[in-house]
Amino acid sequence: MNNAENPQSLLISAIAFAATKHRDQRRKDASASPYINHPIALAAVLTNEGHVTDTNVLCAAILHDTIEDTETTATELETRFGPKIASIVLEVTDDKSLPKEVRKQLQIEHAADATPEAKLVKLADKICNLRDILSSPPTDWPAERKQAYFDWAARVVTNIRGTHPGLEAIFDELCTRTAELL
Repeated sequence: MNNAENPQSLLISAIAFAATKHRDQRRKDASASPYINHPIALAAVLTNEGHVTDTNVLCAAILHDTIEDTETTATELETRFGPKIASIVLEVTDDKSLPKEVRKQLQIEHAADATPEAKLVKLADKICNLRDILSSPPTDWPAERKQAYFDWAARVVTNIRGTHPGLEAIFDELCTRTAELL
């Protein structure tokens, strides 16, 4: 599909696709909220707070966890949404065959070399995750684990500084609220 012809249609298609792929998934918060709320929140942060209008970035934000957390393949994304969107999603996708600590370290290391589009998605993801930890954290996370996530997210964002000062300021403000974790 050519998003230059109808970017709204492409975005709605991405939302519908992600909703189908994540339909049975729930967040780990107390209310077990639908997982699809997370990718929609990324697109909302990018659009409403970051004033990002690039349809490829917004679609990639919506689709960012489909390869990592569902049975979606890169080929499937490329066929449905084009090579650019699939490429951005692949940049922000962790290799789940690796141990968690290795994946986390690779996110830190690879952040600096990501495309500007992938950096925007990554930044929105970290903002949304920090907000979720502050407002409705996973029920089994003690304060130390929450703090560790904040510290790790800050290390990732350090390597993408200069991408979007406005979103970085939002991230920084969230990081100052770590006292709420205790």
